[in-house]
Amino acid sequence: MKRCLGLFLAAPLLLPGAAAWGDDDPYADARRALVETVRRDVQATRDLLRQPALDARVLQALGTVPRHEFVPPEQRSRAYQNRPLPIGYGQTISQPYVVAVMTELLKLNPGERALEIGTGSGYQAAILAHLGVRVYTIEIIPALGEAARSRLQRLGYDKVEVRIGDGYYGWREAAPFDAIIVTAATNHIPPPLIEQLRPGGRMVIPVGNPFGTQQLIVVKKESDGRIATQKILPVRFVPLTGRANP
Repeated sequence: MKRCLGLFLAAPLLLPGAAAWGDDDPYADARRALVETVRRDVQATRDLLRQPALDARVLQALGTVPRHEFVPPEQRSRAYQNRPLPIGYGQTISQPYVVAVMTELLKLNPGERALEIGTGSGYQAAILAHLGVRVYTIEIIPALGEAARSRLQRLGYDKVEVRIGDGYYGWREAAPFDAIIVTAATNHIPPPLIEQLRPGGRMVIPVGNPFGTQQLIVVKKESDGRIATQKILPVRFVPLTGRANP
């Protein structure tokens, strides 16, 4: 459900666990090369990100989750390019660099609970689940949500629960969340999501003109309930539909 700017270079990396799908995996080399590209992209944007590298766990997730399973068959030859790809219904799977950066910004630990708004094909949810996080993800387009649920179950991501609905309102019954990730653009931060973020939690969300360039923002909820925001980098996502953009 997303599309984002970000075009940079590549550099070598030895990734622990990158061969998790076996030596006979035809996509293993492509996944390894993708991680190398993302690593260099992060180095190139380190001043914006305010850090020189990603957590090794995030890189390992990127090098293990089979992105080719989350794109349409006609896009599989491009699955490990560092670019967004169409997944139908006017939606896209995010650029891997952006997936990695947003995951990093959440600062997640195993056993925590995350809410995702905009399931899309389920790839971002799978990355989060690979980190040992319990994921609740909401998709407003029924066909995409149902396909993502089936795909995630088939691939063994049993820590992901998918709901069909309007993500603007969050998932009140499962709140509070340690982290919230919004993978579509809105012109404001939905108040229900702030309410459902636990004190000490973090939200990553693209905010700005849904039909132009937005700013990727980190929202921190302090222990006393105060909200602090920080702009990270310019991005371009498809619009968040539903209540946010009727």
